[in-house]
Amino acid sequence: MSDLSGQLIDGRYELLEQLASGGMATVYVALDTRLDRKVAVKIMHPHLADDEIFVNRFIREAKAAAALSHPNIVAVQDQGWNQNGVPAVFLVMELIEGSTLHDYIFEQGALSPAETIHFLIPVLSAVAAAHKIGIVHRDLKPENILISTNGRVKVADFGLAHGDLIGHTLTAESSVILGSVSYLSPEQVQRGVADARSDVYSLGIIAFELLTGEKPFSGDSPINIAYRHVNDRVPAPSSLVSGIPESLDALIVRATRVNPDERPRDAGEFLEQMRAIQVELDPKRSQMSLELDLPPVIIREKSRKTKRVSSPLKAMSSGTVLPMKSSTGGKTPKDKPSRTTSTIATRRKASARVRRNRWIAGILALFVAGGIWYATAGMKSGVGVPSDLVGMSTKDATTALKAVGLGATISDQVFSEIVPIGKIISTDPGGGGKVKAGGLVSLVVSKGPERFSVPIVKGLTQDAATALMQKNSLIVGTVKQTFNPTIAQGIVISSTPVAGTELRRDSQVDLLVSQGPELLVLNSYVGKSGDQALTELTNAGFVASTTYAYSDTVAIGAVISQTPDGNGGTAPKGTKIALVVSQGSESVFVPNLYSFTEARATAMLQDLELKVSVKKIGTRANKTVTNISPMVGTKVKRGSTVIITVG
Repeated sequence: MSDLSGQLIDGRYELLEQLASGGMATVYVALDTRLDRKVAVKIMHPHLADDEIFVNRFIREAKAAAALSHPNIVAVQDQGWNQNGVPAVFLVMELIEGSTLHDYIFEQGALSPAETIHFLIPVLSAVAAAHKIGIVHRDLKPENILISTNGRVKVADFGLAHGDLIGHTLTAESSVILGSVSYLSPEQVQRGVADARSDVYSLGIIAFELLTGEKPFSGDSPINIAYRHVNDRVPAPSSLVSGIPESLDALIVRATRVNPDERPRDAGEFLEQMRAIQVELDPKRSQMSLELDLPPVIIREKSRKTKRVSSPLKAMSSGTVLPMKSSTGGKTPKDKPSRTTSTIATRRKASARVRRNRWIAGILALFVAGGIWYATAGMKSGVGVPSDLVGMSTKDATTALKAVGLGATISDQVFSEIVPIGKIISTDPGGGGKVKAGGLVSLVVSKGPERFSVPIVKGLTQDAATALMQKNSLIVGTVKQTFNPTIAQGIVISSTPVAGTELRRDSQVDLLVSQGPELLVLNSYVGKSGDQALTELTNAGFVASTTYAYSDTVAIGAVISQTPDGNGGTAPKGTKIALVVSQGSESVFVPNLYSFTEARATAMLQDLELKVSVKKIGTRANKTVTNISPMVGTKVKRGSTVIITVG
């Protein structure tokens, strides 16, 4: 794209100089001629401006960022089409003068755990605000995190954002092309889909890079790096750099799991855990909850009432006696006071309402005077409460208060995810407040994290399991169903996490519920090949077995009977099916064996499952069968004895 510096966009924004250029747009430093201030203007490349899909996506970026109001998110101020001059689709943002986090890492290298957390918390706070209203950034990387010259951290470029406020998700192809592969989550690489947990993964990679000074994976090509994100586990930062707290190390490992279900559910949960680690490293941080550069200032609305101005006539009714001029030098005789003056000076008796108002005003004046005295003298005479009690144990806090002549009382015990059990959460008065000598300071003590044990729900119905979870302050999450040959339909098989696991209030517990045994179609194989019946029944999921019997009506090798009968109905998977296969007829006919040698005749009879008895006569060397009993063609049962005479 050619440099548009010097152009006037939309009759308002004068492009001063090119700031940066990417695959989709170019960013300029511009002057808002209407408000006389510098802004950043992002202009889509001309070859994309004709593509409706890209234009809509560009506009979604404006809507995504404009929907967010947070001190750590670059504010979007305007969006439009340049109707006059160079055709352009543009976006106007606040101008952040400074550098990117990428530049900072390049200059500084690996940061300490405290510095890393210091950078991450405002970023997490910004992304958490987006996740709270259903917006996913999708392209978090150090290049999109800006550090202003006054130290403010800003998250920029919600161009890949997606949520209910923006529209539909991008395809896998566009997501991979437009995202930065070193920070893409495995699900973005594989399926082109992303949710809040995908941003958590990218934030985990950024945290890894802040701590170690390098990315977890490198390769010869983007495809190679993407492959490693999908197939390899991100190593723990402590494997490269020593001195990283175990809790911080474990959190980053969890945030970069390949399976999204194993990560924090969104940036809000990630931020909460990061703050807990910050307090763990510095307990005094428990009293700080703002990432703002300045504390908020409450601007009170000015009174709309006008001040009252004393009337010039008021002095005349104030009881002041005005002297009257005489005709001789203007003096009033001392021995004869004027009747007019006397009349004006005379006070009327005050009404009951006026007297009551005077009493009230007097009492209020006493209260005001007492408050002024307490603020100026009374408070100064008290004993100051130590400012470092938060984070101490009850015993240590009591000792510290005793040292300055104060006592301690536990006013409340509450659960805390940040302050360890038995430690002080807050005091009343707070640190620096005044208490009279020998007075008591109220302590709020931590009961530690609030946890609820997952109950045993195996064997319960789904409704009963849900009620038991609610009784234990937990929520039933995903309910999956599966066939089970031994557990009845609608009965819980197991829970995830398992029974006995300690969870926070309102945590989700997934259930696996039985659908009962899986029913399969059972066909009849009577008259069909026994081998075919055995193979097909086994492949279908039944347990088939074969026995053999004689049959005069069913061909040898065919199925005589089947138990249970197969008539096109259903039977549970794993049902045992008994097959009876024909061995052929129970009777056979005696064959013609005359002139056969003894060996050949014997073999033929044995093949018919007949017993053979041989009688030998004569002196011939080559003897053959000369007689058969029973006679040829006689029907006999298998196993009967046939006598042959050879001679």
